Amino acid sequence: MDRITNMVAERPVVIFSKSSCCMCHTIKTLFSEFGVNPSVHELDEIPKGKEIEQALSRLGCKPSVPAVFIGGKFVGGTNEVMSLHLNRTLIPMLRNAGALWV
Repeated sequence: MDRITNMVAERPVVIFSKSSCCMCHTIKTLFSEFGVNPSVHELDEIPKGKEIEQALSRLGCKPSVPAVFIGGKFVGGTNEVMSLHLNRTLIPMLRNAGALWV
């Protein structure tokens, strides 16, 4: 858990992903189209990725990827991020976290 806490403190937006996951790709593309430059951790490509994935599951992320953190806080996965986007609260959240300047 401490490792995740340290990783999410790196940037305003942190995404835990898997390179072969289509939902992860969708979320990364959404943030990219907003002009957000998240820190992306591909759990299938980094050391101790399995351990991090298990810790994300314990945090309540089901499925474990994508797991999105904004401003150091766990937002959720694809459903939660898309819900925030559709109800127009994602952009203000990104601005408040310092991920967007426009």
